[in-house]
Amino acid sequence: MTEDIMHDASAEGAEQSFEQSLRPVTLNQYIGQALLKERLNVYIQAAKTREEALDHVLLYGPPGLGKTTLAMVIANEMGVGIRTTSGPAIEKSGDLLALLNELNAGDVLFIDEIHRLPKPVEEMLYSAMEDFYVDIIVGEGPTAHPVHFPLPPFTLIGATTRAGMLSQPLRDRFGIVEHMAYYNTDELATIILRSADVFGTSISEQGAYELARRSRGTPRIANRLLKRVRDFAIVNGASEITDETVDYALKLLKVDKMGLDQIDHKILHTMIDFYNGGPVGVNTIAANIGEEVETIESMYEPYLLQIGFIQRTPRGRQVAPLAYEHLHIPYPNKE
Repeated sequence: MTEDIMHDASAEGAEQSFEQSLRPVTLNQYIGQALLKERLNVYIQAAKTREEALDHVLLYGPPGLGKTTLAMVIANEMGVGIRTTSGPAIEKSGDLLALLNELNAGDVLFIDEIHRLPKPVEEMLYSAMEDFYVDIIVGEGPTAHPVHFPLPPFTLIGATTRAGMLSQPLRDRFGIVEHMAYYNTDELATIILRSADVFGTSISEQGAYELARRSRGTPRIANRLLKRVRDFAIVNGASEITDETVDYALKLLKVDKMGLDQIDHKILHTMIDFYNGGPVGVNTIAANIGEEVETIESMYEPYLLQIGFIQRTPRGRQVAPLAYEHLHIPYPNKE
């Protein structure tokens, strides 16, 4: 039993190390987001010249675009340490204070899903971000008294897929607010070729391009699909992943030529088959397909909007003509 536990822990550690090797460590190594990188490089160099902590950074956009990786790159470029956590993991003000207490001057505190911070924790962040101190209450009852707790200058990097859910006071305290966009096919193909090299897997340029085309503009999805296609190639005895290998594997995985998976198809067909293409509310769609509203809004809807397959209207979501064409369904006459 002990050997099994040790083996599992070792395997998990190796997997984490493997995942870490996929991450770039400098802005030059970071593929894509060219304009964002250019601006960040200016902010970083200016902060280093002034010998100050970088201003607080808010990164927002769909999941899987590399917000965590970029936070680590920023810390590395600044030459400082980084502590990483997530909004749901900070349950009370004491949890935040423990994290802040471990920071050295100039360090980065990265909070993923920052829109999910509890309100008392968020309010404690206001003074920490603006004036680098927090006030805490020590003791209970008659002995309770406030303590002024100074902090070293630090950089908070917040990441969110739901920027609209951030309160205005918190958003206003970020000096650098940047949107992360979907990657184009060439950028994703470059990422796939690099990842394949890390994996020790051979993939043709055509294979990388075909996989990139079907990765929804998202590096995380590209790397996940590469792993699965690699499995099919190994089992079939292929020495190299080609575009034919990619097509064969992704057909079995139910990922179509536009990168739409079974849930995307379920969303579109529900809207078309039951609601004549819409408009229909997202709550109704979620109830029909058995998914959470937040899952649809953060994981599926942004890409469908990006490629013009659905539209948002005042009355709800509506399937666009491009989606009908892709699904080989005649566009209805709604006059």
